[in-house]
Amino acid sequence: MSIPVELSGLAETLARYRYAYLMTAGSQGAPHAVAVSPALQEGELVIAGAGRRTRANAEERAAVGLVWPPVKDDDYSLIVDGEARMVGEQLHIRPQRAVLHRPAPAPQAKAEGSCASECMELSLKPCGSPS
Repeated sequence: MSIPVELSGLAETLARYRYAYLMTAGSQGAPHAVAVSPALQEGELVIAGAGRRTRANAEERAAVGLVWPPVKDDDYSLIVDGEARMVGEQLHIRPQRAVLHRPAPAPQAKAEGSCASECMELSLKPCGSPS
């Protein structure tokens, strides 16, 4: 379950969190995540010192996401979708939408050889190895 956060109250909500993960998308669509400490300034999230790949991704694809993980296990994550632009050496993100996302479910004990929820066991084999 998600709880909408009014953008006018974003500063108050942000005060509960320590850092965020900024997600940009590479040219092939692969996600690129970095830990950041954005500051809210005049309605925009400002990140100083964005790295080379983050800058390049944001300049090519302005849609970005930020996820502030919960401080405690039973708390909500904060997710903000926004539009990014470089201003000098700073990345500025204009928030478009913000939600508090439900806590992750608690781990459940599982019976020997079975999953606690719907899941599929994956087997990793080196490329080119027989099936």
